[in-house]
Amino acid sequence: MIQKLNKILAGFLVFLMAFIVLSVLWQVFSRYVMNSPSSFSEELARYLFIWIGILGAAYASGQQTHLAIDILPPKLNANNRIKLRVGINILIILFCLTALVIGGGNLVYINYDLGQHSAALNLPLYVVYLVLPLSGLIIIGYKVNEILNPEKYLV
Repeated sequence: MIQKLNKILAGFLVFLMAFIVLSVLWQVFSRYVMNSPSSFSEELARYLFIWIGILGAAYASGQQTHLAIDILPPKLNANNRIKLRVGINILIILFCLTALVIGGGNLVYINYDLGQHSAALNLPLYVVYLVLPLSGLIIIGYKVNEILNPEKYLV
């Protein structure tokens, strides 16, 4: 299941990266070659960058490539290292649940309720903010998997 999530998330991030490159290339081409800057590509690139950054952080969390200070774990035995890892993962789950899922969900709901749209793309802004609860759920899924299989992720 986690391998499938990794493949889907990695593929989606590659797609978003390709799309942002095309958007920026179109902006540069339309500005300098056609002397008529595109009205939508800058906003599209901004929103794609938000999605890439937040989903990329979720992906990095699942791949164990996020920034970490590991002064304490190497000094502990394997059993205590697992307990420390489980405790840290519980704290990460609580943070993601409150900040990303609940807070991001409220942000999505408020923007949906207000009916706000972006200026150039006329995109509903709740679609842009939907990445917050989505990435929060992905991180929670990764961390629950780590708690259930602690020996697999032992440093």
